[in-house]
Amino acid sequence: MSGTTHTADGPRLYDRTAELAAVARLSARAAARRGGVLFVTGNPGEGRTALLSRAAYDFPGTAHRIAAPHHRGPWSAARALFAALAPTPAAGRRALRLARGEDGLARAVAALVTEREAVLICVDDLHLWDAHSRAALAAAWQEADGRGTGPVGWLVSAARHHRCPEVPGARTVRLGRLTTSGARALLGDLCPVVAPAPPVEERLLDEADGHPGVLAAAVRRLTAPQLSGSLPLPRPAVDDTVLAEVYGGLLERLPAASRRLLATVAVVALAGRAGADGASPAAYGAGGVGGPPSGGVRGARAPAEPLEGLVADGLLRRRRGGGIGFEDPFLGRAALASARPSWPGATRAPAPAGGADASSTGGPGTDTASSSDRPAAGAALARGAGHRADRLGPSAAVRALSPVARGRAQLVRGLATLAGGPVMDAHEALLQAAELLRGRAPAEASDARFLAMEAAWAGGDAEACLTALDGGEDVPALERDFADGLRAALTVRLDDARTALARVVAGDGGADDPRLLLRAGAAALVVGDTTAAARIHARALVRARAEHRTALLPHALEQLAYAELRAGRYSRAARTAWEGLRTAEATGQHNVAAHQHAVLALVASVEGDGRAVTEHAGRALATAGPHGLVQAATLAEWALARAEQGRGLAAQAAARLLPLVRPGPRGGHFALRMLVVPCFVESAVAAGRDAEARDAAEEYAVWASLGVDGPARAQLARCRALLAEGEAPAYWFREAVRRHDSCGNDFERARTLLAYGTWLRRRRRPGDARGPLRDALVTFERAAAGGWAEHARSELRATGGASGGATGPAEPRELTPQQQRIVRLVARGATNQEVADHLSLSPRTVDHHLRGVFARLGIRSRVELPGVVDGWDADREAGASAEARRAGR
Repeated sequence: MSGTTHTADGPRLYDRTAELAAVARLSARAAARRGGVLFVTGNPGEGRTALLSRAAYDFPGTAHRIAAPHHRGPWSAARALFAALAPTPAAGRRALRLARGEDGLARAVAALVTEREAVLICVDDLHLWDAHSRAALAAAWQEADGRGTGPVGWLVSAARHHRCPEVPGARTVRLGRLTTSGARALLGDLCPVVAPAPPVEERLLDEADGHPGVLAAAVRRLTAPQLSGSLPLPRPAVDDTVLAEVYGGLLERLPAASRRLLATVAVVALAGRAGADGASPAAYGAGGVGGPPSGGVRGARAPAEPLEGLVADGLLRRRRGGGIGFEDPFLGRAALASARPSWPGATRAPAPAGGADASSTGGPGTDTASSSDRPAAGAALARGAGHRADRLGPSAAVRALSPVARGRAQLVRGLATLAGGPVMDAHEALLQAAELLRGRAPAEASDARFLAMEAAWAGGDAEACLTALDGGEDVPALERDFADGLRAALTVRLDDARTALARVVAGDGGADDPRLLLRAGAAALVVGDTTAAARIHARALVRARAEHRTALLPHALEQLAYAELRAGRYSRAARTAWEGLRTAEATGQHNVAAHQHAVLALVASVEGDGRAVTEHAGRALATAGPHGLVQAATLAEWALARAEQGRGLAAQAAARLLPLVRPGPRGGHFALRMLVVPCFVESAVAAGRDAEARDAAEEYAVWASLGVDGPARAQLARCRALLAEGEAPAYWFREAVRRHDSCGNDFERARTLLAYGTWLRRRRRPGDARGPLRDALVTFERAAAGGWAEHARSELRATGGASGGATGPAEPRELTPQQQRIVRLVARGATNQEVADHLSLSPRTVDHHLRGVFARLGIRSRVELPGVVDGWDADREAGASAEARRAGR
C-alpha cells in the first residue's frame, strides 16, 4: 500500500487521508452555508501548500488560494485577499475599505460572497501575512463565535511554530512525515523518466526520513546517471544545499540571535552524540542539549530569552532533566549549516581518508568520523550501511570551533540545565562558559557568572556562589555593586554588603530593564528590606510583561512570591505563586515550579490546610531531591513542620526542623537556616528538647544582632520567653510584642500573642490571657490563617472567654452537676469507660453527656477540657480572694 490519495488530474498526495477527510467536512459545512475554519500546520516542506491546492481542486464550489504577498506592508495580505474575491478591482478596493473600518473583514467578505455559491478560501502561509491582516482575519473568525462563517469555508495553513488564533469551533490538523510506502510512492512520482536504482532508492528514503520536501529537494539535484547508480551520490545525499532549499526561508525570517542560538544548540547536540553507533539524522535531532539542570532561566543578556521563545514556538523542545533538542531534526542540521560560514572560529574540515575534500560531505555534522570513531564507522560499513558511516562521531568543524562558539554552547547547556535539572551541573557548565567567553565576549561572560551564582544559590552552596562571583569581568557599576555586595554578605562583612547593595536598591537596577530590576529586588532581600524587595520585583514583573519577556516571567513571579512571603503577605504570595507555577510549567521550567510549590506549601501551613501542605511540599521535594534544590527543599520541609506543629505534633516537627537549623552540607539552605530557628525553638521546647532549643536560640541571637531581618529581634524575644523560667517569660513576651509593633509582619506578632496567652492560661491567669488571645484570633482571621485561628479559639475557650460560636464565659453552673463531674474526670485523663465505672453509668450515657458539654462550651474535643477546668478553678480562687478581702475590710 502506498498511501496514495489522488485523482486522475488533481495534485497527488500521499498519506494524507485524515487531513483530506477534515477538508471534506469543512467543504460540506460551507456548502450548507455554515462554513468554518480549519488550520493546517506543518514544518517546511511537509506539504501545506500541496494540501491547499488539492483542497481547492476538489471543492465543488468556488475556491480561492491566497498566498502571502512578497511585499508585506500593512494590509497587504488583505488587499491580495479582496483582489482575488472581488469581481472587479473597484469592488476589491471597496471591500478593503470596509475591512479596515468599523464593519470589519467578516462583513467585507460576506458582502462579496452572499449572492454566490459556497466558497472555499485557502489562506496559505498565515505566518507570513502582515500583522494587520492577521489580526483582521482572527477578529472575523472569532466574531463568528462557533456559529459558522456562512457560505465561506476557511482553510488556513501556517508553519508549525506559528501560534494560530483561538477560534471557537475551529480544528487544527498537523502534517507529519510520510510512511515508508508513502515516501516510496512519492519518489516514484518524482522520477518519472529514470527510475532510481534500488540502492539509490533505499539511501534516499533513509536520509529523507519520510520528509516529502527534503526528499523532493534531494532528487531535484541528482542527475540521471546518479539516479540510475552509474555515478555515486553526494555524501550525504541530504546535504547543506538540500536543507538550505527547504529550511532557508524559515531561518532567514528568524532574528539573528535566534538563528545563532539554534546553531549553538545544534553544535551541542552534535558534540553530544559522539560514538553513537549507527547514528541517524533522527538520533542527531533528538540529542539536544543534554545533561543535568536546575533553577530556572534567569534572563541572561545572551541566549536565555531567545531560548525560551524558540521553545514556546515549538522549534526547540525542553526535556525533563534539562535537555534541549530539536522538534525537527533537519532544522538543527540546517541551522548549523547556515551558520557555518560566519561561525566564530570555524575552520574548513580536514579532508577525509582517501583524499576526498571535506566539502563533499556536506559540512558540519556529516563529515568523516575521526580516527577514534572509525570502529563505529567500520561496523556500519560491515552491516552494509556505508551511507551512515559518514555521520558517526563529532565533526572536524565542531572540533575546530573557537572558544567563543564553545562558550556559547556551554552557556546554552547551562541555561537548559538551570531550567529543569541538577543545579550544580548547571553551575559547572556556566562557569566553563564564563571562562571560555572571558575577554572575548565580556557581557556574556558576566551573565554566565551571575547565572552560575544563582544555580549555586538554589543548590545551597555558598562557596560555589563565591567562586562564581570571583570573575573580574568589566561590568557596569550597578552589576559590580551587586556582585561585591553579595560577596560581602556571604563572607559576613555586612557593613560592606549594606553599602554596596543599598546602591543597587536605590538605583532600582538602573534603567527599566526587568533583568536588572530583579537583581535590585534580590539585593533588597539580602539586606532585609522585604517591602522594597516586593515593590521592585512587582515592577520587574510589570516591565517583563510589557516587553513580552517570556523567559523572565516565571523567575519574576518566583522572586515576587518569595518577597511577599517574607513580608508576611501570605494571600498575595499565594496568588503570585499560583500564576508563577502555571507559567513555569507551561515553559518547562521545572525548578522554578518546584520553588513555587514550596511557597504554596508554606502559605497552606499558615492557612491550616494540611492536605495542600502535603501535596505542594511533596511536589517540591520530588523535584528538589534529584535536582539538588536545597532552597526549595528547605522551604518545603519547613512547611511540613509547621503543619505538624499546628496539629500538636511538636516532637515530629522538632525532629524535622533540627537538620534545617544545623550548619554544614547536611543542613538547611544557608540563607534560610536562621529564619527557621524560631519555629524550631517553639517545637523543641514543646517536645522537651530544651538544650537543643537553647543552642539554636543563642546562635539566632548573634544573627539577629546583625540587623539583616526586620522581625528577628522580636522573634528572638519570643524564643527567650519560651525558654525562660518562673515569671521571666512575661517580660520577654511583652518585649516581643513591643518589638513586633515596630517591624511589621502581623502574622508573627499574632503568633507571639498566641504563645503569650497560652502561657498566661497555663499559669492560671485566664483573665489576663484573654486579651492577647483575642488579638491573636482577630489577626489570624484577617490573614485567613485558618489553622492558627482555630488554635487561638481553642485557647480562648479554655480560658472561658467568648470565641467563635461561644456567646460568653462558660461557667460551671451552666452545666448540670452530673456534667460537671464528668468534665472534671475527663479533664484528669479518664476514658469514657473509666468515667462510667466511677459514676455507675453506661459508656453510652457518658458519651451523650460529653456531646452536650461540647456543644454548651463551644469546644470540639476532650483535649480542651483541662483548660476549661483550669479556668473555672482560677476564677473560683480569684473570687474567693476577693471575698476574703471584702470580709477583712
